[in-house]
Amino acid sequence: MHAARQAACRGNYLASGHAHCCQGSTSFSRIDTYSAAMRYSATLRKMRGLSWLAKRYYSEQIFPKITTHYSIVPRETDPRWKDVNMERFGDEADVLIVGGGPAGMSAAIRLKQLAQQNSKELRVCLVEKSAEIGGHILSGACVDPVALNELIPDWKDKGAPLNTPVTTDRFSILTETSRIPVPILPGFPLRNHGNYVVRLGHVVRWLGEQAEALGVEMYPGYAASEVLYHEDGSVKGVATNDVGIAKDGSPKDNFERGMELLAKCTIFAEGCHGHLAKQLFQKFSLREKCEPQTYGIGLKELWEVDPSKHRPGTVEHTVGWPLDAHTYGGSFLYHLNEPTPMIAVGFAIGLDYSNPYISPFREFQKFKHHPSVKPIFEGGKRIAYGARALNEGGFQSIPKLTFPGGCLVGCSAGFLNVPKIKGTHNAMKSGMLAAESAFEALTDENSKSETLGLEPKSYEDKIRNSWVWSELKSIRNVRPSFHNPFGLYGGLLYSGITMLIRGKEPWTLSHGDPDHKRLKPASECKPIEYPKPDGVISFDLLTSVALTGTNHEGDQPPHLTLKDDTVPVKRNLAVFNGPEQRFCPAGVYEFVPLEDTSGQRLQINAQNCIHCKTCDIKDPSQNINWVVPEGGGGPAYNGM
Repeated sequence: MHAARQAACRGNYLASGHAHCCQGSTSFSRIDTYSAAMRYSATLRKMRGLSWLAKRYYSEQIFPKITTHYSIVPRETDPRWKDVNMERFGDEADVLIVGGGPAGMSAAIRLKQLAQQNSKELRVCLVEKSAEIGGHILSGACVDPVALNELIPDWKDKGAPLNTPVTTDRFSILTETSRIPVPILPGFPLRNHGNYVVRLGHVVRWLGEQAEALGVEMYPGYAASEVLYHEDGSVKGVATNDVGIAKDGSPKDNFERGMELLAKCTIFAEGCHGHLAKQLFQKFSLREKCEPQTYGIGLKELWEVDPSKHRPGTVEHTVGWPLDAHTYGGSFLYHLNEPTPMIAVGFAIGLDYSNPYISPFREFQKFKHHPSVKPIFEGGKRIAYGARALNEGGFQSIPKLTFPGGCLVGCSAGFLNVPKIKGTHNAMKSGMLAAESAFEALTDENSKSETLGLEPKSYEDKIRNSWVWSELKSIRNVRPSFHNPFGLYGGLLYSGITMLIRGKEPWTLSHGDPDHKRLKPASECKPIEYPKPDGVISFDLLTSVALTGTNHEGDQPPHLTLKDDTVPVKRNLAVFNGPEQRFCPAGVYEFVPLEDTSGQRLQINAQNCIHCKTCDIKDPSQNINWVVPEGGGGPAYNGM
């Protein structure tokens, strides 16, 4: 099975037969970028002298059609859809939850708990795009159980898979050849006494079992693709995506329309950078009074190691090498208490980096060769790989949380505590508070809604009066403090001071420009020469993607849509040397030579996508719009 997946990924990725253009390649230089720009200018000059038909033909060779998804190419004007029945069937619940992660599951459980306590009939439905509950979950993860203690106090008796209490904490600064230990003082965010190292996908699966036992209706394998609205503009529910659409955008014989799932209140728990949440931000101006979100990308592997090197409960974090002082990021290494001697290792990089030649994947592989890290993996075996974007904006970037018809919870809103490197407890608490607010709105006979969709208005106040708000406020200046002339070292110094005074400084630092505006032109940056993977400690991208279990229906429109198919070559390649081929951790984007070798074109290997959302965030042209593929597609993580 592993070999088959690897072969499939390699087939998708190298369909053109040009292996040298693969993700993370450093074969492009500033001269190549200049040459690409010159070739594009020459192409424009050639086209001026051609007839309209010739121009169209020539343009299609240089900029072939990539995007066929109906969100970009309307079906209303496509004659192939003229006689297709577009009627949707619907179903209605009291509360609909979109997303089955920690926040969504906590909201579902809390709603049914409240219904039982108050002897109320309440229909709660949850849709999840993964084929199995927990199958798209990826996190470190070292979890603070504070929210779980509140939600399910007897979680130990019920068999929650929190098997590894933290016993040892270590934090270090890495140089290229050495490790400098840094003491973790009591009260500092990285002090993990009382926390648990977990495989979060397994925890979420267990939460799903608890929700189902309470009567929550769960529908894994159904991807919510569209927000539905009442005539008064309030949220009415969602529609799941249509299936049976060919890669060219035409209906197949097995075409089926998605379902309308309607609710009095809809809770959006899609995770970081949810594609429906993006639409809600715009429609209801939810970010009008906060800063833009800033993000990171986290990459992770699971290893089975030599038992003599395994120390269950040990938690290690590092900053520094292999990143330069002005690129935010660091590593984690957690020893799990599992039937086999297992270690979770990962690397996170802030997506506000400026050098377009950075490859987060290859930085991660390089990190594992540090003299103090490499011995841990010698004699071991890598068994899993994955990646996911994460919110880093914190307090400054929390949007308005409610709107007519629903609210945002968990990473859809952005409650990650960056210096603590934890967000699960805040996500769960936000889901619980949203559930309480939604229950109030549904059952309060004295209140009258101004809109058809109910707005859980008390949720915002509940968050502000909770430990989620105070926790995020106290560390609000840590992440933006790294934007200083001294980079890592200035940020560490400021962070130490602000944590000592518990964030009591009378100012709030700004994150500055959004991540997509941070990239510098390739001509202003130095290409990065990454070492070749050795296949023992470090690995190539295709071998890694094969470990994710990723699978999509091949004959469907690419869900990585482009607003303009010409932009990747005209701007991203010409100005930034095609950064999408490096920031994607799954080899989805590849620049390959044209048949006449006069230039390059973008190839999208959508089947490789692991749903991390990095491309939608970091694309310097903001031309990529990630939408859901057919339900059930994507990675098949097992306890990541």
